[in-house]
Amino acid sequence: MIGIALTVPSQSEFDDALQSAIADRVASRIDAQDPTLWGPEAESEASIRLSWTHLPESSRPLVAEIAALREDLVGRGLDHIVLCGMGGSSLAPEVICHTAGVDLTVLDSSHPDMVRSAIADRLERTVVVVSSKSGGTVETDSQRRAYEQAFTDAGIDPLERIIVVTDPGSPLDKEATETGYRVFRADPHVGGRYSALTAFGLVPSGLAGVDIDELLASAEAEESLLYSDSADNPALRLGVMLGVANTHQVDKLVLSDQTGHGVGDWVEQLVAESTGKLGKGILPVVVPFANATNFSPSTADSILVTIGGDGTPEAQSGFAANLEGDLGAQMLLWEVAVAVAGRLIGIDPFDQPDVESAKKAARELLSGSGSVPDPDFSEDGIDVYGSGSSLAEAVQTLLDQIDLDHGYLAIQVYLDRIEYADFAGVREVAAERLARPVTFGWGPRFLHSTGQYHKGGTPNGVFLQVTGTPEEDLPIAGRDFTFGSFIDSQAAGDAAVLRDHGRPVLRLHLHDVPAGLATIRKLLA
Repeated sequence: MIGIALTVPSQSEFDDALQSAIADRVASRIDAQDPTLWGPEAESEASIRLSWTHLPESSRPLVAEIAALREDLVGRGLDHIVLCGMGGSSLAPEVICHTAGVDLTVLDSSHPDMVRSAIADRLERTVVVVSSKSGGTVETDSQRRAYEQAFTDAGIDPLERIIVVTDPGSPLDKEATETGYRVFRADPHVGGRYSALTAFGLVPSGLAGVDIDELLASAEAEESLLYSDSADNPALRLGVMLGVANTHQVDKLVLSDQTGHGVGDWVEQLVAESTGKLGKGILPVVVPFANATNFSPSTADSILVTIGGDGTPEAQSGFAANLEGDLGAQMLLWEVAVAVAGRLIGIDPFDQPDVESAKKAARELLSGSGSVPDPDFSEDGIDVYGSGSSLAEAVQTLLDQIDLDHGYLAIQVYLDRIEYADFAGVREVAAERLARPVTFGWGPRFLHSTGQYHKGGTPNGVFLQVTGTPEEDLPIAGRDFTFGSFIDSQAAGDAAVLRDHGRPVLRLHLHDVPAGLATIRKLLA
């Protein structure tokens, strides 16, 4: 169940916008894959990104193929599925498997400690799904190389253990095919964040043991409603609410994800990467429970949403509604709603123009054509990249730059998200202190999600980066850089791009990670 409370605008304004969307046949035109809905500047991209609308039917042939492969793998004692992927290639399968109670190891990091821990886990029973839409994702390529090396060192043929999911004709498709890997080719006319019901979502989930036929069926059962030009269409209502609110500077979507399955993280990417551009957009703020700070109390620039709760949060004014449906249906609902909202906001919901900038900056640092800055000073084992004469002053200087009416703090942590999972609770600590929206993202994972919004969306964020010295670095076969140097370059590159966009950034590098995290928690309290 999804519960929604809209704080502003008035009921009459929402009703007028909803009736306009119905009159313009927005929902049925999305169903018909009409690329003109988002204006002439978006038409070229939209014309090759709308195949997600009919995935519940077009993905059906995959079900039997994946089931047969799973049966073969399990028959050979291979029952541990690892997914190497970033952003849209990993968030949906993670949610699908968690919701079904199925084990799936998701490796969506370039942190050497996290990569090494994943490889050490049940390697003798492991099958790796290497998933990249572009076929050129450096994190995913590096993870593949690490597993190839580990399998070879263990006397295991990588061809028997690695399965590839990519777009047809991508560099990964060509290389994997020539090498002899099993390759699943996804629909190239579906963007990564809309790809939950393509091979990117279905292959790892199905191999792990999820009933993907049921997942597709749940989405198919709601298609007639979600594509109807009707006031009863929950996707149309949600999209109109998001779009209308955004015109009133209500640009935060506070998601109380009570499922425990990570649905909020999937919605976060879909909303942030789709809408955060041209200085506009909707910032998702994912919180773990309905009485979390930022949800209760909330701020005037927020829409409140519960996922998996008992009902609708109390609406402060305006409109409230419940939306129900199984996971496949919910995914399709959000995809339609975001497409509707993008039309009202005036952006192309299918491109991501600012994602590449951070990747380019990281590549330049790795190649030696860019320079990594030296810390401004160090204190208590923490290198500080920011203004101030002390650690406390540097943190306070950053926080003082938050716009008290519309600003937010983004905490970005480039550490092992499994080992240090509890540190995510610092979001709540900071939000309580600031009484402003605070987001928390694991790097480099968030670069393929909210990273687009941070650079292209509403320019009212300040950014706290946390990096750390790994317990042990890890080389990458065939590369002249290590996982450690790679993740450092990603953090430094993204910070540089944020600063180029005029965003305030403070980077704290921890030499003693546990002690440093404790210090940061105290400074934010």
